[in-house]
Amino acid sequence: MKLVTRLFITTSLLLAVAVGGLIVAADRLLRRYLEEEIAHGLEREARLVALLLPADSLTWPEAAGALGQRIGHRITLIDPTGNVRGDTEFDRASLAQLENHLTRPEVRAAIGGGSGQGIGQDERLSASTNERRLYVAVRGGPPGLAVVRVSTTLAVVDGQVGRVQGAVALAGFTALLATALFAWLFSREVARPLVELAGAARAIAAGQAPSFPQSRAPEVAQHILALRAMHEELDLRFAELRREREETATLIETMADGVLAADARGGIVTLNTAARRLLGYGPADHLPPLAELFHDKPARELVDAILSGRDGEPVDLALENRALLIAGRALPNSGALLVIRDVTDLRRLETVRRDFVANVSHELKTPLTSIAGYAETLTAEVGAGTQSERFAQTILSNARRMQRLVDDLLDLSRIESGGWQPLLKPVDVAGVARETWVPFADRARDRRIDFTVTVAPPGDGARFAADPDALRQILTNLFDNALRYTPPGGRIVVAAGPTAGGTLLTVSDNGSGITGQHLPRVFERFYRADPARSRDQGGTGLGLAIVKHLVEAHGGWVEAQSAPGRGTTIRMVFPRASGSL
Repeated sequence: MKLVTRLFITTSLLLAVAVGGLIVAADRLLRRYLEEEIAHGLEREARLVALLLPADSLTWPEAAGALGQRIGHRITLIDPTGNVRGDTEFDRASLAQLENHLTRPEVRAAIGGGSGQGIGQDERLSASTNERRLYVAVRGGPPGLAVVRVSTTLAVVDGQVGRVQGAVALAGFTALLATALFAWLFSREVARPLVELAGAARAIAAGQAPSFPQSRAPEVAQHILALRAMHEELDLRFAELRREREETATLIETMADGVLAADARGGIVTLNTAARRLLGYGPADHLPPLAELFHDKPARELVDAILSGRDGEPVDLALENRALLIAGRALPNSGALLVIRDVTDLRRLETVRRDFVANVSHELKTPLTSIAGYAETLTAEVGAGTQSERFAQTILSNARRMQRLVDDLLDLSRIESGGWQPLLKPVDVAGVARETWVPFADRARDRRIDFTVTVAPPGDGARFAADPDALRQILTNLFDNALRYTPPGGRIVVAAGPTAGGTLLTVSDNGSGITGQHLPRVFERFYRADPARSRDQGGTGLGLAIVKHLVEAHGGWVEAQSAPGRGTTIRMVFPRASGSL
């Protein structure tokens, strides 16, 4: 329903209710007033009749008729027993046939004196005339007479009230017409700018230029000004958003990496040219939903994790002779963002580097063995303490160091290339740790370094699934590093126990420790926190890199915790899936 119609109907209803209320009030108040005035008049007339009646009761019927004609109202004379002794409307012969009036309310009230003045009043339909009448009874009169009752019809009252109600209704109807016309005009004046204001709001929502109305009503004018200000502010914001969106779209489109965004249901909403090219789709090809975009299990698991709001690690994907690296994250609106990077050249360079290192290390192994052998022979043949003996020892020491370096490079290349996989068996951590410590026992004893193996709680971390040879190599590298940096009188502790998702194995020392700037890089190959000291003590810089790759080959992870002067702790977690039995 339109606003104009609603305002018109509302105003008309209010006025109609007001007129109706006036008519009802006029009926009640005027009727009550007129009936009270008539009752007072009837009371006066009844008292006058009681005074004018003759003492002879035989003349009462004629007297009632004569006095009734004079005052114009019906007079009824009633004795103490309730019998009618005279009535204006009945002759002497008909009086005996009238009902006993002692039960009439007004007669009973007048005789009983309930009002305190011997007056009774009642309003009802007359049994004899069948019209609404008002009866007033007054106690008194000549001896032998109990009550003088005077009555009159209320048709006059009804007529007067009806005329007043008609006049009020006519005035109300006239006022209703005038008010309705005024309400219609006023409603149109108020509703027109509101309707136009709604049209302006729809135009703003549709991105069109709105036409703002004019209004002399202050409240409506304030709304118009507010909508105009909002439109100007929205224009500025939309222009800024369009500019930012165009910049973002241009930036994404010029990226060499593929960028792909999906909504909460997995539908792709943003896709740049690089992503189409890397995924093998043409400019006009339709892409399936994100959950169906990849067929490789790791990529599908990454997509499922991101769409579920979880973090996922980047995964490698081989697609049409390309090596792709896919990374992603969940968006605040429950969508997903994927970044696809072409790492084909990088993977090829890594392969070339690994092959080069492996080949060079393999080729160096034979001549280094020969150099070490000849150096040992020279050391045995020359005299002790001579310069030749010192030269031979230097050659032998450096040859053995290069052999260790070559062995470590070969081990690292073998692990990185994927040609080696751990052969999982139940291992006793304490037994393997003590067995691995044997070659280092003499060095530790000479430097008074204490070695301890702790499994806590007892038995929970004592056995888990791992490659025994790999575990020995891990512990060998960690023991060698710990001995190298632990001062005399120090300690080395091996501990194992259950942890969330697997078994935690730690190797700790109370040596010199590592500063915070070097700690994140200690697992890089050839990285030394103290290069001069490591080189002097025969370190190759590959021990912790080998440890990291061996632990990750088991599906676990490794981290270093250290502080200068407080020692170093290497924490390794072996997962339960391939871990504790």
